[in-house]
Amino acid sequence: MIVTAHRVSVRVVIEGRVQGVGYRAWMVARAGAFGLSGWVRNRQDGAVEAVVAGPAATVEAMLAVCRVGPPAADVSRVLVTDTDWPDGSGFIWTS
Repeated sequence: MIVTAHRVSVRVVIEGRVQGVGYRAWMVARAGAFGLSGWVRNRQDGAVEAVVAGPAATVEAMLAVCRVGPPAADVSRVLVTDTDWPDGSGFIWTS
């Protein structure tokens, strides 16, 4: 994780049955509830990709729920790598 003034930012790739099950909308709602910033989108390979930024403990909590996902999802793997994300507010769904 990249740590900047008590904030961390990570790039997350969620694999499994994660498209067509409401994963992106669920993630936007969860990230918003956690007060995180970043974005989420579907990838052409069937995975969901996101950047998540915020306080380290809160990002860790978000990663924990990403490993489960919404009820219709079947998450097989979550890959996390460091990234750089400028301070921002809100969590958006991109195409």
